[in-house]
Amino acid sequence: MPTPKRKGSLYAAEKGFEQFLFASRWLMAPMYLCLVISLGMLTVIFVRETAQVLPHVLEMSVDEGILSILSLIDMSFAANLMLVVIFSGYENFVSKLDLEDVTDRPSWMGKVDFSGLKMKLIASIVAISGIHLLKVFMELGPNNAHPIDLDTLRYMVIIHLAFVLSGVLLALMDWLSSRAPAH
Repeated sequence: MPTPKRKGSLYAAEKGFEQFLFASRWLMAPMYLCLVISLGMLTVIFVRETAQVLPHVLEMSVDEGILSILSLIDMSFAANLMLVVIFSGYENFVSKLDLEDVTDRPSWMGKVDFSGLKMKLIASIVAISGIHLLKVFMELGPNNAHPIDLDTLRYMVIIHLAFVLSGVLLALMDWLSSRAPAH
């Protein structure tokens, strides 16, 4: 049954306020634009890192090569995360992207809701944290020019485990809320 139409100046003020609130979502658009600029900055850093490593590839040990590659993978994960946040955030909170005729549109676009975005975010954070931890573990040993403090290593492991636990708890909360009856 449709709600009865209300009239009067109070209703007009309420309607105007609600339209203003709804339009305020566009204040997020410059933030997504700045994230695109940040993605460009990360691309420049990625290319610079690759250019610095390439001349030394033939002189590198296996461990040095793996560490260099892990750094590039780390930046790639961060860039992927930024793309997911840019596209999903814009579509969920600002406006739908009108790209129906684009043939190479990623299949996940338009399908990642806020819950999925949280899960992708925490999964990326765990992956990035894991790569950093792996790099530190690979640098351990007597031949390392930069010895790592065991307290620092302990805190890094604890922080990584906190990220993993947060991810598991977020997944559990999403699973529980999806099984709960609708309100």
